[in-house]
Amino acid sequence: MDDTMLSVEHVTMKFRMPNDKVESLKETVIAMLSGRLKYEEFTVFEDVSFDVKKGEVVGIIGKNGAGKSTLLKIVSGVLKPIKGKVTANGNVVPMLELGAGFDPELTGRENIYLNGSILGYDEQFLQEKYQEIVDFSELGDFINMPIRNYSSGMMMRLAFSIATVVSPEILIVDEILAVGDEGFQNKSKERMLELMGGGTTVLFVSHSLEQIQEMCNRVVWLDAHKVRMVGDASQVCRAYREYWN
Repeated sequence: MDDTMLSVEHVTMKFRMPNDKVESLKETVIAMLSGRLKYEEFTVFEDVSFDVKKGEVVGIIGKNGAGKSTLLKIVSGVLKPIKGKVTANGNVVPMLELGAGFDPELTGRENIYLNGSILGYDEQFLQEKYQEIVDFSELGDFINMPIRNYSSGMMMRLAFSIATVVSPEILIVDEILAVGDEGFQNKSKERMLELMGGGTTVLFVSHSLEQIQEMCNRVVWLDAHKVRMVGDASQVCRAYREYWN
């Protein structure tokens, strides 16, 4: 029986970037209509392939600009690759930009239902989990205030609490463990470890090699538009350190 939860097959991603110096929308439109707007193709990565098995925690490492976050967006369905495909055998919960679906004019309570529905939770489920979300976020009476009055830390705490209220089959995580103050960071890390230890399949990006080694079974190293190495977390992280040192 195949226990593959996530399959990335020959994925290539490129962006088109205008190489003319155009300083306003008006100039852009004029250049487009006159055929003067030239584009340069930027390759993020090409022919990337790897599988993630059920219950595995797989880390993605690479220097800035290697395409780690872009790859997570493709796996999450936010971006469509130029070539290749991603197959997910389970429900995918992306934790990429916490709070991206919030409405600043609504209260924290109202945003629980708004953001929860964006993540695919139905109203009855959110009603049942409402108090659990509020308690975990530690927002107390602030939950009834418009979130335009929240600090960034308060907003991240609420978003994290909504996103992790269930154990998804596949969790996509991009550098989200630094949420709120030190106490909440420790609590959010424990929650992530709980999800990872409970059978959830995780694809995880972090710039902290210590975090990657602590949490991941295997690691994918992206470098120079390609997969440079895939393997055991400690082996890949050691090779990565040796390469950059």
